[in-house]
Amino acid sequence: MPEIVDASILALEERALAAWPALETRDVGGWLVRRAGGCTKRANSANALQPEAPFEDVRAAVEAFYACADLPAIFRLSPLVPSDVDRALANAGYSLVDPSLVLTAPLTVPLLAPSAPRSDILLTERPDPDWLDGVAQANGVAPRLREAHTAIVSAIQPPTAFATLRDGDTPVAFGLAVVDSAMVGLFDVVVLPGFRKRGHGEALCRALLDWGRSRGAGAAYLQVTKTNLAARQLYARLGFETAYCYHYRVRSAPEIA
Repeated sequence: MPEIVDASILALEERALAAWPALETRDVGGWLVRRAGGCTKRANSANALQPEAPFEDVRAAVEAFYACADLPAIFRLSPLVPSDVDRALANAGYSLVDPSLVLTAPLTVPLLAPSAPRSDILLTERPDPDWLDGVAQANGVAPRLREAHTAIVSAIQPPTAFATLRDGDTPVAFGLAVVDSAMVGLFDVVVLPGFRKRGHGEALCRALLDWGRSRGAGAAYLQVTKTNLAARQLYARLGFETAYCYHYRVRSAPEIA
């Protein structure tokens, strides 16, 4: 394991994993192994927190855990992972997918000053049908995974805010905020194709960040793939900066978002 565990990264990892719960979890030698019917890699991967067991033993246990559910073994590799793990997985035939960034921002900069409430943005404590349908459509959630996705978001512990932005009478943009330990995390921020590049995503993020600050959050975090340049530009305008990177190693190409 790393000689020194970065406490700030560990705290962010634990907070983000709790904010997006799996339906089943298991601790394997300091790795949190999560399973949720194959819906999202975040909820269906092994995540190192304070790894201590020999990695070959961990890999065997993780592969067995997913094999019994007919799911591919997935490892999410953050800076908390021992340096030789990535090479070991590559040598074992695991492909590198979705290099991603964890971004953070203070909620005190002038750019994030509270904005006037917008009548076209609805915030609810729990997901309603418009939100569930819209996120599934925008993210391309397969019908067979809809039930698992609903179970994941329904299992999130409050305080939460599920945001829906309407263009006229049509729900077109969606997002989720979760407050924990004076930080607010943003998840599932998506805009339907055909309604992008109209400022909907930024308006939605501002509303969620304002909500988080009203619940006592002094900082925010989120996760974004490196290839999503449009989202990264939006988050940069809102004051987000890179805290650290992670990526996944997948043995066989999964049908997991």
